[in-house]
Amino acid sequence: MATLILTAVGTAVGGPIGGAIGALIGQSVDHALFAPKRREGPRLVELAVQTSSYGNQIPKLFGTLRVAGTVIWATDLIESRSTSRGGKGQPSTSTYSYAASFAVLLSARAILGVGRIWAEGKLLRGAGGDFKTATGFRLHLGGEDQAVDPLIASAEGGATPAYRGAAYAVFEMLQLADFGNRIPSLTFEVIADQGAVLVSTIARSLAPEVSGAAALSVGGFAASGGSVRAVLDLLGQASGAWFAPVGDGLAMRDAAATVVQVVDEGFAVGDKGARRTRAVAAIETVPRTVTLGYYDAARDYQTGVQRARRTGAGVRDERIEVPAVLDAGAAKTVAEAMLARAEAGRVRRTVTAGFAAMAIAPGACVTIVGEAGVWRVTDTAIEGMVTTLGLVPVTVASIPATATSGRVVGAVDAVVGATILQAFEIPGLDDAPLSMPRMTVVAAGAGAGWRQAALLYSTDDGISWTAAGASAAPGVIGVVEAVVAGGPATMIDRRGAFDVRLAHPAMMLADADADALDRGSNLALIGDEMVQFGRAEPLGGGRWRLGTLLRGRRGTEAASPQVAGDRFVLLEADAARTIDLPLSVLGREVRVLASGVGDVSPVEMRCMIRGASVVPPSPVHVTFTRDGDGGATVRWVRRSRAGWRWIDGVDAPLAEESEAYRVTIAAGGVARTVDTTAPLVTLSAADLAGGAVSLAISQRGIFGESLAAHLTIPA
Repeated sequence: MATLILTAVGTAVGGPIGGAIGALIGQSVDHALFAPKRREGPRLVELAVQTSSYGNQIPKLFGTLRVAGTVIWATDLIESRSTSRGGKGQPSTSTYSYAASFAVLLSARAILGVGRIWAEGKLLRGAGGDFKTATGFRLHLGGEDQAVDPLIASAEGGATPAYRGAAYAVFEMLQLADFGNRIPSLTFEVIADQGAVLVSTIARSLAPEVSGAAALSVGGFAASGGSVRAVLDLLGQASGAWFAPVGDGLAMRDAAATVVQVVDEGFAVGDKGARRTRAVAAIETVPRTVTLGYYDAARDYQTGVQRARRTGAGVRDERIEVPAVLDAGAAKTVAEAMLARAEAGRVRRTVTAGFAAMAIAPGACVTIVGEAGVWRVTDTAIEGMVTTLGLVPVTVASIPATATSGRVVGAVDAVVGATILQAFEIPGLDDAPLSMPRMTVVAAGAGAGWRQAALLYSTDDGISWTAAGASAAPGVIGVVEAVVAGGPATMIDRRGAFDVRLAHPAMMLADADADALDRGSNLALIGDEMVQFGRAEPLGGGRWRLGTLLRGRRGTEAASPQVAGDRFVLLEADAARTIDLPLSVLGREVRVLASGVGDVSPVEMRCMIRGASVVPPSPVHVTFTRDGDGGATVRWVRRSRAGWRWIDGVDAPLAEESEAYRVTIAAGGVARTVDTTAPLVTLSAADLAGGAVSLAISQRGIFGESLAAHLTIPA
């Protein structure tokens, strides 16, 4: 067969990359490629690792399969910097991010499209076409009218080739934070042809001289290697087909080919006597096992292995690598068929026939009158009027085998979804008092694949915008579905509960014991109240019931009661992006924009900065005692925005420049204000003579007053 192919096929599959892809795609007859040293066929490993080396061969792709490709153009890393303001007396913080633009050559023939894309083994682009990391992306399908890529042209100038006839992908400003700030190793699910492809179709595409058909079809195939001859050899070996000369070309045939009947007449040839022989080689000449390497679609096109074994003597294992996409059962069937053909090939038969047999050429299928089976003609000789045919048996198709791909652990195709944004002002989450108002941003996505969003904010109602870098790690965000009324904020609430629905089922909550709660675990913003929960009971479908509640944490007990539809945000340090704002923002609204990979347009939220992050909490334990002269003394305990945990048993630090309070006293429809520097105020008998008296007590801080604590003294 090799001799037949040698005489008919001379088209190389691909070639050196050279200075331009056009040179790589050009096909020319080069018989030097057919020298024995260049008979190496395509291998699985050639598609495993992305390269950028000069001279690498680019495969011609058929069907659908996964390839690494070759980087043919790239920019240097592109650095971006964003600066966030620091607090009073603190430096600003600069955050750096990196991106790169590059092009990857995929196929030396035109394709239909690209499906999934993997980066370092994880999905960069999902089956739905969604990218998990921000990037621009263009795919050039490899048509002969293909235009020059505008990005490459802008960088390289007028000499930029269009790479016509070659399919390649261009990434523009791929963000590299997820990949250690370097271009990741990519693999692509390339769709070159719709559906499965017959082996004979591949052969005809590589060598137009080939006609005919072969029954084996594959999900995908990567044609590369030393020569077209080597590729055709491999296709024939895998499919059980062979090649026969037909006119000026070749016909690809298999066991289903037309059969010619011959008579073994045993003619004498010259002085050699009658020629009718049958030889059987030793079983040891046949491999004991045949191991087939292939691409398994069930394993995300990673390498699969199937093995066929025979009984009897021998120890040799023959491994064949076929860069084709097969399912496990088909690969097992191919391996068993190859072993069966090897066993059948032990038999060699020679027959002699008359003048009429001269029309039978190598590659034809014949039957012998009086004998069973079909034989393939391997060689012919004509001497005088006698035709001698060399034959080997043709094996019938194997019964389809069953096999498994093994345990499949594919890359998770997590949907990114739109960004979900929450921006709010709350008391500081650490013990150090803040010197500037602080806005906290927590973001997540509607899908589990969401990672980050770029943030902008405006303090002048959108006239100007300030970059705030990227959001923190994905947060746990949801909405309140139901509220079960419970106890007050002054005790552990074991009756009340919140039913919340998280943004997607992959978000999780967990219980926290007393020690964990004391360390601050399971702190959440529910509505405008900060709540800790000790019990998180899953209800299914992303719904949770939260119980064993510690209410009104960090001075938020005065928040409005929660209702269905209120926000739920788990307050975790690694998911919270904090932005310190100028004092001039107090009492004003800040607009926040977030833009993630899955967002068609930026997501906006408005946050009112009332000073909750910088003003002291309201006083507590407000009590009064009546004096002997008919008056009363009102006392309270101050709280501090520093030292929330109260770990040393003494007063919390003041955290303000001085201790000061403002007390509003209302009686008989008349209100007056009293300023004091001590946590008490005295009312005279006259103050109490007009009936009930109401007091509102606020602590005065550096940046404003706390919310008021209230007390009513009855008449």
